[in-house]
Amino acid sequence: MWLDARLQGGVTRGQFMSSDAGTDATLDKADALAQLLSADPLRSRDEPEIAANIGSQLQHMGLSTWSISVHRRLRDALARLKPQRIIEVGGGIGHRSAWVYDLFTVDGFTPERYDIIENGAKFAVILHRLMTRHKGESYTKIVVGVLDALVGETLAWKAASSTGLEVGDSPIQPEADAIIVDGTNAQRAKNVELMLPFLATGGVLFTLEPDMPVGDVEPEDQEGMELVNGFNAWIELIQSCNETHHIGFMPLFGGTLVAMVAK
Repeated sequence: MWLDARLQGGVTRGQFMSSDAGTDATLDKADALAQLLSADPLRSRDEPEIAANIGSQLQHMGLSTWSISVHRRLRDALARLKPQRIIEVGGGIGHRSAWVYDLFTVDGFTPERYDIIENGAKFAVILHRLMTRHKGESYTKIVVGVLDALVGETLAWKAASSTGLEVGDSPIQPEADAIIVDGTNAQRAKNVELMLPFLATGGVLFTLEPDMPVGDVEPEDQEGMELVNGFNAWIELIQSCNETHHIGFMPLFGGTLVAMVAK
């Protein structure tokens, strides 16, 4: 993994050559995470054609998506990681997935497995078309279902398989090198909390920071209260995860990309 390679740079693990001082300095996971989230100036700033077409469809449907700036930076990070096992939560109609598939095409890279989780069966049909268009059938698994249930079923599968029982395939892969988590502002913190245990050693979880509530929200404003409660849950999650994970924040146009890796 890219993080491990960065940590091993130089003669001993955890050392790298400082570019500004010309001396050795410690590169821990937090430093490596900051480098991971930096822009790659050698990569195209243009949106892939298929992703751009899907983005236009989303606008016509009145659905939101991550900004081009966020997608570009996520792509740059994934390109550095070159993860063999990927889980994407909240595939939608494939806007973000199209960026990921384009990365595979441009870099000539094929992962071992790429799980795309989507709650809606109609959207899953569109995702399947995207998968076949990119010839990703051999490594892509499109999983339809509610995340809470899928996580519970996968944990049960993991417990049963550890006893030596023949239990078939897990609903979603039990470990991943890169996990991309989307969801509504109200649900995103919960989704991240559900997926953190699926990180493999050295793996990175990516998500977008939920929108911050602005102004006073009346208790009878259901949508506004969901936003408030979702952001409060996010703050609580970050506070608790600070004990167990390094967390990187990259403010960009259209939101803040967040990356987490276990300490």
